[in-house]
Amino acid sequence: MLSEFSSTYFNTFIYLALMIFFGMFMGRMAKHIHLPNVTGYLVAGLLIGPSVFGLIPAQALPNLDIIADTALGFIAFSIGTEFKISYFKRVGATPIVIAFLEALMAVVFVVAALLIAGFSLPFSLVLGSIAAATAPAATIMVIKQYKAKGPVTEMLLSVVALDDAAALMLFGIAVAVAQSISNPGSSVASALINPVIEIVGAIVCGFILGLIFLLPLRFFKKDGNRLALTVAFVFVGIGVASIFGLSQLLLCMALGASLTNFASGQNTNHIIKLTDGITPPIFILFFVLSGAELQLSVIPSIGIAGIIYLIVRVVGKIAGASLGSVMCHADKKITKYLGFSLMPQAGVAIGLSLLATQIVPEFGAEIRAIILCGTLIYELIGPAVTKLSLKKAGEIE
Repeated sequence: MLSEFSSTYFNTFIYLALMIFFGMFMGRMAKHIHLPNVTGYLVAGLLIGPSVFGLIPAQALPNLDIIADTALGFIAFSIGTEFKISYFKRVGATPIVIAFLEALMAVVFVVAALLIAGFSLPFSLVLGSIAAATAPAATIMVIKQYKAKGPVTEMLLSVVALDDAAALMLFGIAVAVAQSISNPGSSVASALINPVIEIVGAIVCGFILGLIFLLPLRFFKKDGNRLALTVAFVFVGIGVASIFGLSQLLLCMALGASLTNFASGQNTNHIIKLTDGITPPIFILFFVLSGAELQLSVIPSIGIAGIIYLIVRVVGKIAGASLGSVMCHADKKITKYLGFSLMPQAGVAIGLSLLATQIVPEFGAEIRAIILCGTLIYELIGPAVTKLSLKKAGEIE
């Protein structure tokens, strides 16, 4: 029994080391061909994962799930620290308008294209609603790697943060309508209320945790203690979100936002600097793991619906971001380049596809295959497109 236990954890640690080594190597290779490091990490995971060489077998992947939760918690916390009240006083409601419109237009465009192609309304609504989701992780990694700064980068950070809430709301509405069509006796009210509870609950819990975080910061001044406190509060945020079924991303963003707005600027900058010192290996592991979970086998099964989804979603994101920017009289660079940086899609979309298999099981398998294929393509191409967009905007040296 003891030998089996030791063997399992020995293998897990070997896998972790392998992921870091391959991730660093492929990250450097990506850099040599002027691609973001995150693309190299994803390719590394794809190569050593079950889809290609199988150095990390499929049965080992569930043991590594804690990496994804930890990395997303820190990424969301990092985004939240950018949510300063002073910034929103300066730009007004522009990020909210753009986030809502880019999410809405992606859904509308995909649903309309699927209906024109002859697919049923319930299927089109559920698949189309997932088009709203955008993955912030790859975007944040590109911004950090190239130290991007400027109006497009500022707006991008705000929009990808708000996008999660917009995606949950639009998914809830679409699923409620789809259920009422497929099953006239189903409860539409509960399908509409659940996303609201998930969003509001996550934001409230995150802000409360952020305020509690301020108390021990008064007494613990040393770097080690403050780093330990930050890690503990991010872990609490992840745990609370998991226990109560709240959005982990929104809760940890609210935690970061609460801290940055109620703590002194010096304290916030100090904490961000400390966390930046420990997160690089966590992020490498996360993206290599994400690459290992990508499945090449789903590509042949997506059909016409998948092709429509892959292309039209991007068109909708670009159109929505541009429309929102024009309506709010945003910087011309934001109008021109922001939408191209909203391509990545991963965790939230996969989670919504799993919900779709439970809510509308008759479409579940097809929707899941399309979203998994979309994740594969968007995650591999998205970071490079984001880098190019920010470079064209003059925000990457």
